[in-house]
Amino acid sequence: MPGSSCDFYCDQILSGRLSVPVCFENDQVFAFHHTNPIWEQHVVLLPKRHVESLLALDDADNELLLELMRVARRIAADLMARHGGCRVYTNLGDYQSAKHLHWHIGAGAQLRPY
Repeated sequence: MPGSSCDFYCDQILSGRLSVPVCFENDQVFAFHHTNPIWEQHVVLLPKRHVESLLALDDADNELLLELMRVARRIAADLMARHGGCRVYTNLGDYQSAKHLHWHIGAGAQLRPY
């Protein structure tokens, strides 16, 4: 992807090199079912444009952030309806294994430690 700085999501997922089960996609964002889930239902949501983390966003990115939140809300509402609860979170700094802004949206039993 243009503008990527060697990150997993740009290099593997958004490039199409690694095939993943798509949950949602539009011009700005991409969501897929995690291939090594932590929970029974585990979706990863990310912008299609490379953004390193939540802290890298500025006022010019407000529409992108709103779109990410709209999609997160839609996925979370579906998981809430089916499982009675869910978690939505992003990591920063040393807790962020992939240096591309992404949210984890998960529900159900925990399958492995995180």
